[in-house]
Amino acid sequence: MYFLFHIYISKMKITKFLLLFLTTCFSTQAQELLSIPVPPRINKDELAQKTHPQDSTAVAAYLYKHGKTWYELVDNYWVMVTEVYSRIKIYKKDGYDYANPKIDFYSGSKRAKGYFSEANTYNLVGGTVEKTAMKTDSQFEETLQEDYTRKKITLPNVREGSVIEYKYTIRTPYFGEFRDFYFQYGIPANDVRYDVWIPEYFYYNVYKVGYITIDTSISQTVLNKKTQTKESYINYTAKNIPPIKDEAYVTNIDNFTGIVKYELAAIGMPNQQPEYYATDWKTVAKKIYEHEKFGRELRFNSYFEAAIDPLIPKTATETEKITAIFDYVKAYMNWNGENSYMCDTGVKKAYEAKVGNTAEINLMLTAMLRYAGLDANPVLVSTRANGVALFPTRYAYNYVIAAVKTGDKTLLLDATSKYAQPNIMPTRALNWQGRLIKKNGDTEEIDLMPKTNSKESISIVAEMAANGTISGKVRDQYWDYEAFIFREKYGNTQQESYLEELEKNYKGITINDYKVTNQKEATKPLVEEYAFTHNLVTDNINGKIYFNPLLFLTHTVNPLKQETREYPIDFSFPRQDKYTIILKIPPGYKVESFPQPISISMEQNIGSFKYNISAADTTIQVSVTFDINYSSVSPDYYKTLKDFYQKMIEKQNEKIVLVKA
Repeated sequence: MYFLFHIYISKMKITKFLLLFLTTCFSTQAQELLSIPVPPRINKDELAQKTHPQDSTAVAAYLYKHGKTWYELVDNYWVMVTEVYSRIKIYKKDGYDYANPKIDFYSGSKRAKGYFSEANTYNLVGGTVEKTAMKTDSQFEETLQEDYTRKKITLPNVREGSVIEYKYTIRTPYFGEFRDFYFQYGIPANDVRYDVWIPEYFYYNVYKVGYITIDTSISQTVLNKKTQTKESYINYTAKNIPPIKDEAYVTNIDNFTGIVKYELAAIGMPNQQPEYYATDWKTVAKKIYEHEKFGRELRFNSYFEAAIDPLIPKTATETEKITAIFDYVKAYMNWNGENSYMCDTGVKKAYEAKVGNTAEINLMLTAMLRYAGLDANPVLVSTRANGVALFPTRYAYNYVIAAVKTGDKTLLLDATSKYAQPNIMPTRALNWQGRLIKKNGDTEEIDLMPKTNSKESISIVAEMAANGTISGKVRDQYWDYEAFIFREKYGNTQQESYLEELEKNYKGITINDYKVTNQKEATKPLVEEYAFTHNLVTDNINGKIYFNPLLFLTHTVNPLKQETREYPIDFSFPRQDKYTIILKIPPGYKVESFPQPISISMEQNIGSFKYNISAADTTIQVSVTFDINYSSVSPDYYKTLKDFYQKMIEKQNEKIVLVKA
């Protein structure tokens, strides 16, 4: 792993403890429950409050949140119950979305149930507290995908100043992991509490993620009178929690948010040997590989032999075999949009239908590569939306790709995208490290992050009229990830719609004679060419013409706005942006002044900015190169990056001044 990202992981606050169960000095559960406070009453002071005391910009705030998780025995089956009460103050209209809460949960053919209750809105009307209860028909249910359910409600009579409250309950026989319990949000949280009771038979790995302080108290064992089972009682509390601030270049803000996570490590029933579920990465990987919807699917090959044999003649090199098989799977299969490392219908049925989820497509690819005699293995991945896989758990991953070794190189392949290439994968899969699993059960970490700079190079040749209008031609070239992202985003977009978007982004521009080359040929750089006229680049003041050297490509806002930052700056991949502009000035004008060249380099070779400008007779030439040399940069260098961006933007916005000759 490269240096800068490693710093971030080493500094990130992640605490873990294995929940053990004490066996002495237990009291009754009723006594423990008496110590748990009930929500405070709604009061006029809360309703009259105009802004949050610690954050006047907050659109809303959690005044109080209390979660509870416990176990019940129902018909000799354990059921986990989670109940969460929330009370939220709405300060501004932008906070109205908090009055539309939803819960998503694995329903497992409807064996698990979830519902909202105690949903009310409070307003201060004429000095009196007015309560409006949610109507019974305001709760909605929808199926997200197979075995997953969403419940959502809309609180009534919400306005600026309202206080809302609601409670949801989820009852489930599936308790391999708890629902993540959030202590931190994009809004302030005044008082958050979470209480957990776990029977003595279940052992969990517990993780606290993020940078806030969450106080933890593990009590002596308590006795559940209903189940006659000893239980461990754990209490978590946090107060006056600042909001987590999302900003530019963040992979997944949940990676850095204050959350408590529970993951089942083992079950030890009476008179039985304990069954272990997660102890280390090797154990996790082995269990996944042995699953019938994963490892077994890699053993099938009869369904594709007739199609693959002609693609891999005996004279073919390893590179030729890899290319032929990879291109075949990309062209033949279609991704259904579902992420998983487990097959759904299975590789055979997916092949017949020409449609599959991530596992079906990429396990199929792995099996074909092995059939061709190549050293290919699956690699477990956690997508960027799923978060970084920081600790050993079956739930850390939700995706799988293929890795194939040829010579001293390991190529990463993802056939879910038509435009992917070896080591050019969909950005959803670029998330720190994956875990390669071999046939013999061995496992190793695989660095997923790109190391070489993907490039975009823009050349403009133009001339300026006396009224300040600029006309010319643009040639924009994209390589590697820059080309991949363009193809992914616009591959199926009508040209007319794309040009409308381009003209909207570059306000004042009119585009003609547009042409794109190599749009479908993923192994080649993609090239855009077009003619343009732009009438909003210049300002004419007292007979002088002022304009930015980069014309309509000028950046005006620093994307890094926070004063400090505790989480890494994620660029997805290293990159280089290069601009070359040759501009002919209007007849009868000359250059009075122009910005001075500058070259800025950041420490640790994080990046650089080189800006050169020259003027000769009637022509101005501008050359700019901007490099970021890492996929992700530690927050230790945030101030360096922020200052770098600020200097770069200030330089871009210095003007060239033309005067009449």
